[in-house]
Amino acid sequence: MTDIEIAQSVELRDIREVASRWGILEDDLMVYGKHKAKLPLNLINEEKMRQGRLVLVSAISPTPAGEGKTTVTIGLSEAMNQTGRNTIPVLREPSLGPVFGMKGGATGGGYAQVLPMEDINLHFTGDFAAIEKAHNLLAALIANNLHQVQNNLQIDPRTVHWKRVMDMNDRSLRRIITGLGGTSSGIPRETGFDITAASEIMAILCLADDLENLKARFGNIFVGFTFDGKPVYARDLKATGAMAALMKDAIKPNLVQTIEGNAAIIHGGPFANIAQGTNSVIATRMGLSLADYTITEAGFGFDLGAEKFFDIKCRDAGLKPQAVVLVATIRALKYHGGAPLHELKRPDVARLKAGIPNLEKHLENIRHFGVPAVVAINRFATDTDAEIEALQAHFEGSDVEVHVADVWAKGGAGAHSLADAVARLTEANDTAFKPLYDNSWSVEQKIETICRTVYGAKAIDYTLQARKDLRKIAELGLDKLPVCIAKTQKSLSDNPELLGRPKDFVVTIREIELAAGAGFLIPITGTIVRMPGLPARPAAESIDIDREGKITGLF
Repeated sequence: MTDIEIAQSVELRDIREVASRWGILEDDLMVYGKHKAKLPLNLINEEKMRQGRLVLVSAISPTPAGEGKTTVTIGLSEAMNQTGRNTIPVLREPSLGPVFGMKGGATGGGYAQVLPMEDINLHFTGDFAAIEKAHNLLAALIANNLHQVQNNLQIDPRTVHWKRVMDMNDRSLRRIITGLGGTSSGIPRETGFDITAASEIMAILCLADDLENLKARFGNIFVGFTFDGKPVYARDLKATGAMAALMKDAIKPNLVQTIEGNAAIIHGGPFANIAQGTNSVIATRMGLSLADYTITEAGFGFDLGAEKFFDIKCRDAGLKPQAVVLVATIRALKYHGGAPLHELKRPDVARLKAGIPNLEKHLENIRHFGVPAVVAINRFATDTDAEIEALQAHFEGSDVEVHVADVWAKGGAGAHSLADAVARLTEANDTAFKPLYDNSWSVEQKIETICRTVYGAKAIDYTLQARKDLRKIAELGLDKLPVCIAKTQKSLSDNPELLGRPKDFVVTIREIELAAGAGFLIPITGTIVRMPGLPARPAAESIDIDREGKITGLF
């Protein structure tokens, strides 16, 4: 059966019933039909949060299709509940771009899914639409200010880099010219579109504490400079009130259910290369307030989403994770051992062993943060017993536990040993979590620490533009912000061709962008595409709906 066929075979519980099992009153719910709802922020309980245990699910460097962190997160949470441990998974929302593109949705898979998967993967509760509107409102206000003679802030249009966003893969919108058609149509200038998940509004939503903090962060969005070199922020355009008004419901986390009828929280979905790649601070705090265990995930490999989860989100929100589950797949290890993509389903213990150094490097990186870890093998139908045994044998006698998570096929029943291991780690360890760097360090120190310690680089090179950006950041007094390095997810390095555990490479910082509203700097390496394109055969071609409203083709 496909993911959607499995999902549609499940009889969903009323979301009010699901909520009541976690002590949530019906009057507290903003219900969207029978099977999804929003949760008010007043359910966040600081005292309960301190008692809760936070577990992060991350992964080794992924193959293009991803390694199933969301599936493992959901399956592990089911296993924790099955073994008597009150647990809620807290996830990111899917973007329509991948849903209609190549990777499909982000609601898990098989018997480890959150439901209703069709709603979650499509419009859901409108959070992405609200983010899109708030972002594009600021773009319209900027363009209007450039056009008006009166009430003009004298913004130099050459310094404005705020694009528009849309939640769809459309490469033709990456670079466009606006304002054509004469003076009544505005000022002609080059701009473009990013996908909504890459919006700074998304990053802000996922780091905000509440509505007031959201407004303050909106006000700090850097717009550009005036002709005489003064910085202009969104607050100077009087944009923050209207932008926040558009987000009045989007700031509330979404409550759904797992296949087994347990509660799950989904909220926000920033990119893990250009932004922090984790769900909202509010959603994580909500999970910790409602359950004994909160299982969450961060995008791509540990070097991207997890590093940012620790150094940006946890530091900013005062969160202290107790354990990391590092997802590895047999296919990804073979990929990093030199197997081409079309051969990943073939048994190959030799290439599997050759790819283990990538896994070992990610485990080494976790130790730098002082958090204990367990390895979860996300089992695929093509994995052989010999390959799994070879991986487990490699770590025999070490302090690294390796457990099979057969959750796609078996749901929570396929991860009981993993659940026991996670419980032991969180109960036996008073977390010694610590960020990798101090925000008071120079921008160069922070970049160098991540590149050398996490990526394994031997040196860092800066282009002339990056050096210019460093000076600008210092002049604006923003050099004490954390850094959110944008790089490829395909490699530990900034070169997607360097698989496995590369060494002796140089990371080149091309430029450094400001995300002053979100509260971090974005050093950019390589080519980061913020408006993806569709593949030759988009997933959209397989999606359909019949006269009864039954959707097919989602995965």
